[in-house]
Amino acid sequence: MGPLVAVIPVKHLARAKTRLAGTLSLDARAGLMRDTLERAVRALQTSEAVARIIIITRDPVVAGWAEVWGVDVLRERQAGLNGALREARDALAGAGALLIVPGDIGLLAGNDVAAIIALAERPPAVVIAPDRHERGTNALLLAPPDVIDVAFGPDSARRHAALARAAGVEPAWYRSPSIGLDVDDAEDLALYEGVSL
Repeated sequence: MGPLVAVIPVKHLARAKTRLAGTLSLDARAGLMRDTLERAVRALQTSEAVARIIIITRDPVVAGWAEVWGVDVLRERQAGLNGALREARDALAGAGALLIVPGDIGLLAGNDVAAIIALAERPPAVVIAPDRHERGTNALLLAPPDVIDVAFGPDSARRHAALARAAGVEPAWYRSPSIGLDVDDAEDLALYEGVSL
């Protein structure tokens, strides 16, 4: 497998975590986003196999955070998550693999990153880390980066698996309590705060 690039898509903070609007103020939601995003970045930075980390965003505040953390920024131009990820993939000529990690996987650990990469040692490969409900995709490793298209959104874990099989690749699955928790609603927030204190 050639150089592996990790991409973290991040919404504009004004639109981040809107399902928590009844629980947290806009400033508190931005603070939560910064916390989970930095934890994800730090976990990725523990891996020698990750050649580059890129945050793709429209938000200048998020871009400033990325600069402080020593990761690259790609200004999002396409509308929607999948469009932004296709844009990032197209900008990564020469990458051997792409690891997509949403910015709200705040409990991501270095051992999760290592285990996902280990499952893709013989390309072509698709590794799916589902959320704790087994519906969403909390990490997706594609080797090569265009082995399948991205299909984030409702029931994306099943859709990514179907795309992999249609491409002749049996997807590998990686599950752990840490990677399974994305902070989307009040229940997720309670679980996150209980573990991360």
